Amino acid sequence: MGSEAAKAANAYRQLLKAVKKHIGGERSNRHFRDFITEEFRNNAASVDGPTARRKITLARDYAYYLNSVHRQKELLFSYNIAVDRTDEMKKILTKSASSVGLQLPDVYQP
Repeated sequence: MGSEAAKAANAYRQLLKAVKKHIGGERSNRHFRDFITEEFRNNAASVDGPTARRKITLARDYAYYLNSVHRQKELLFSYNIAVDRTDEMKKILTKSASSVGLQLPDVYQP
């Protein structure tokens, strides 16, 4: 039963990471994490072996789905040349600059 608990904990962590990364960790999206936590706690001891494995597989599959949808969205944006990507590039540059302790200057707009 120890391996089942380890698999459940791993699926739980993967799912929470995917939700935090792709849906957001803000206060307005907290209900997603609360629901996941509640489901894992409610089903911790009350389900039998096959049902537990199905639920763990479902959680792992949903985490994979969230990561895949986000990756596909990134690829679509990167391949589509007709899309105006100035906002996306500014976000990337701001993130890169802040990682080394710098800030981008404000652009002068007449």
